[in-house]
Amino acid sequence: MGQKGFTLIEMLIVLLVISILLLVTIPNVTKHNSLINEKGCEALVKMVESQVQAYEIEKAKKPASISELQTGGYLDAEKAPVCPNGNSISVVDGIVSVSAGTNVSE
Repeated sequence: MGQKGFTLIEMLIVLLVISILLLVTIPNVTKHNSLINEKGCEALVKMVESQVQAYEIEKAKKPASISELQTGGYLDAEKAPVCPNGNSISVVDGIVSVSAGTNVSE
């Protein structure tokens, strides 16, 4: 009788190939994820810097803190800007900086 189907060896070879493909792709995905978070943080810093410049143009002075930008309507009043990687963004005398760690309210 000529039964059709896969042998155990063929199934093991397929599983081996799939396992190797997973081992190759997973580290690449995580590497790109951290790169995406870094780029997102850079973009957020540039956005806050542009809001600092807008504040300075309209008010003729630099904002002392993030809270001034929030109360003036330049940034979301509900929450301080936080990078995708968890770093918090702060403004001190018009200078935007990024600090590692969790969000610190000002």
